[in-house]
Amino acid sequence: MTRSDADSAALPVGGPGLPQERRVVTALPGPRSAAILARKAQAVPAGVGHTAPIAAVAAGGGVIVDADGNSLIDLGSGIAVTSVGNAHPKVVEAVAAQAAQFTHTCFMVSPYESYIDVAEALNRVTPGDFAKKTALFNSGAEAVENAIKIARKHTGRQAVVAFDHGYHGRTNLTMALTAKSMPYKSGFGPFAPEVYRAPMSYPFRDGLSGQEAAARAILQLEKQIGADNLAAVIIEPIQGEGGFIVPADGFLPAIAEWCRANGVVFIADEVQTGFARTGAMFASEIFGIEPDLITTAKGIAAGLPLAAVTGRAEIMDASHAGGLGGTYGGNPIACAAALAAIDAFENEGLIERAQQIGALLTDRLSRMQASDARIGDIRGHGAMIAAEFVDPETNAPDAALTAAVAKACIAAGVIVLTCGTYGNVIRFLPPLSISDELLGEGIDVVADALASA
Repeated sequence: MTRSDADSAALPVGGPGLPQERRVVTALPGPRSAAILARKAQAVPAGVGHTAPIAAVAAGGGVIVDADGNSLIDLGSGIAVTSVGNAHPKVVEAVAAQAAQFTHTCFMVSPYESYIDVAEALNRVTPGDFAKKTALFNSGAEAVENAIKIARKHTGRQAVVAFDHGYHGRTNLTMALTAKSMPYKSGFGPFAPEVYRAPMSYPFRDGLSGQEAAARAILQLEKQIGADNLAAVIIEPIQGEGGFIVPADGFLPAIAEWCRANGVVFIADEVQTGFARTGAMFASEIFGIEPDLITTAKGIAAGLPLAAVTGRAEIMDASHAGGLGGTYGGNPIACAAALAAIDAFENEGLIERAQQIGALLTDRLSRMQASDARIGDIRGHGAMIAAEFVDPETNAPDAALTAAVAKACIAAGVIVLTCGTYGNVIRFLPPLSISDELLGEGIDVVADALASA
């Protein structure tokens, strides 16, 4: 059965006005959420999983409210999407105004100004003091696919290199680029050809300096592929699903410099790291690199589906007319949301807020680590921080502990997400609208869950 009209009328209003509190009034899932999840099991394929056993009805600030009235602290932001906060007033107003004007024409049929506004904004805020152009798409995976297309067309070459632990999407080409087999690739092949993998800088596990790790990767590029065959290198400046791996200083600049010297397009996948998440507008800025192409999505439009490829104008112009596009790419409602979100990132102190959140998270987690050797590493930048859990005797990844801690946190009303090639990392991606008090309470729950695990 679906929710009645009377029940629907009683739904809480989301946005920043939602009470900012952790409130667990039923075991999770509560009866209403359980009924909705039972419908999901009947109507939605088993392959579409979910992390928290709830049915969301409202969200805002730093909380998500479910159908039973439970209010959970949100430390995931829909996987780094609702960075400006759910139902941000500027975004809500912009979306409503655009929906009343028109919902779609297809930019390839009848162009509209908001698409161009978003392109101009991205050309301005992305790293690199050079002429840029932007094309809009629907998802991060679609942006990555198109970045590869553009690089191949520009260079006339076919080979592409991605890195160990990298994640780039679930389409055929992006599965080939993605490192982790389960659950993203297993059983879904064969995959797109001419995709190669190079070793990533992973300081906690490889012990190499940035220069040493870059030399190792470049030697593999030169000997196993050859620069003359290589169209592009694609890398997340800070890896997301792979475990929030922060490369050692000097690694990314060395790779980018090698690409420039050899006519290889350097693509920064900033789908997860983009838009103030790391305490800079883009993580590339932290490492002093200027990508030839940059892919963005997630936080770009505060929850509406939008993605982009932005880069050097001469590379972006390589494609023939009609070679780039898509029916919904740059949908006008999503563009309106993006313009409102970008305005918030630039004018509401959200970059600085991400830095404050990062300092709070790092301090609390580091104090936990000092008394618990199962926390092997704390890493990240801004509001993109991770804890890697290990067996303290061997330093081996401890996926079972990680899963137990995450499950206990969710049961206690705090949504956390796991990640990592070995499944042993908890990532913290709170909305930048979360209060210090709510964030502190969320980490208290994580500490209690770890102590009880």
